[in-house]
Amino acid sequence: MIPAIEKDSLEEIKIFQEKKLTELLEYISKNSPFYKRLFAGQNIDISKIKTLEDLQFLPVTTKEDLQQYNDDFVCVAQNKIIDYASTSGTLGDPVTFGLTDSDLDRLAYNEAISFACAGIADGDVVQLMTTIDRKFMAGLAYFLGLRKLKVGVIRVGAGIPEMQWDSILKYNPTYLITVPSFLLKLIEYAEIHGIDYNNSSVKGAVCIGESLRDQDFSMNTLSKKITDKWNIKLFSTYASTEMSTAFTECEHGNGGHHHPELIIVEVLDENNIPVKNGESGELTFTTLGIEAMPLLRFKTGDIVQLHNEPCACGRNTLRVGPVIGRKKQMIKYKGTTLYPPAMNDVLSGFDNIENHIIEISTNELGTDEIVIKIAVKNQTPEFLQEIKDHFRAKLRVTPKIEFASKEVLNPLVFNPMSRKPIRFFDYRS
Repeated sequence: MIPAIEKDSLEEIKIFQEKKLTELLEYISKNSPFYKRLFAGQNIDISKIKTLEDLQFLPVTTKEDLQQYNDDFVCVAQNKIIDYASTSGTLGDPVTFGLTDSDLDRLAYNEAISFACAGIADGDVVQLMTTIDRKFMAGLAYFLGLRKLKVGVIRVGAGIPEMQWDSILKYNPTYLITVPSFLLKLIEYAEIHGIDYNNSSVKGAVCIGESLRDQDFSMNTLSKKITDKWNIKLFSTYASTEMSTAFTECEHGNGGHHHPELIIVEVLDENNIPVKNGESGELTFTTLGIEAMPLLRFKTGDIVQLHNEPCACGRNTLRVGPVIGRKKQMIKYKGTTLYPPAMNDVLSGFDNIENHIIEISTNELGTDEIVIKIAVKNQTPEFLQEIKDHFRAKLRVTPKIEFASKEVLNPLVFNPMSRKPIRFFDYRS
């Protein structure tokens, strides 16, 4: 199930997207109170925006804009809103998104072609290990997309390894949708309770919320720890509520595939100018085909690289590489630039570590200070030194590391109000 546009040439894809961009600009200039005001205030003539390159002459939209003027982004009457979703508020106040009937169809289409990219097809059964309530767009999107693929869905929800295994052994799902670190808990439970997980029905997992790969697309420590024990295929995804679109890996594992019929993608530098090919920058997108709350040049805060070479799967679309880090989570420490994913990967390599958090604050010199708190099975000075040596070898710096108990860390990491584990706490002034 590869849409024809994704097999077209790059020039054909560009022409298609430029036509859709013109339609979007006309739509938001008539229907969006926010963009009407923005275009008028900055004397923007949308008729002059003809190509993707012309996008850089338009202003960007930020998370702060959405938080401050949430209702002004809505382009339809309230009675047209069928579903209300909200962002997780990872770096600020949550934002509400309304979806029309048409938007829900678009969401289902996006997930269907994304799951098909990962090899899920008619005849499969998928166990959904994420919440579908609490205004969580992704959980609903997964269900709608799988339904469109005519795939069976087991809506177990998040957590509780015993319940997950009971369901796996009863219903025989072929794929799981889950946060990847939870797969380690499933493995641990299976080993303790004598479940032969390598002879289960599960052959793959679509993973959300945590990275599976390094920048060269090799498996990172977390995905190695899973697949060294459980012989299943892992597929990485990248998505957000704001874009209502997913970038999902195919079987070749070379980045999340772009759906050009749904979204225009840019990677921008500090001055909102597109970076050169192969350079990293902030992922910025323009949505296509959204009726209720379309967005123009929305800056995600995520630092990524794009990959443009054709994929062996037959798609000619660009691919988004693993997130290097979030722009607001960048840390300057002893002359080195760090992002939390790199530190998480170092810590994932130690079986003795049961949980961890990373705390960032501003010290008396006005520079960034890092404290990593770890809960371990066996506390020894030698182990602490081993971790510090590993940080120095991998990242060239050694942050402060402290032992803590699971009882203290677990409620922070697995906050019931959050949809994914929280390991980064930023207390900088």
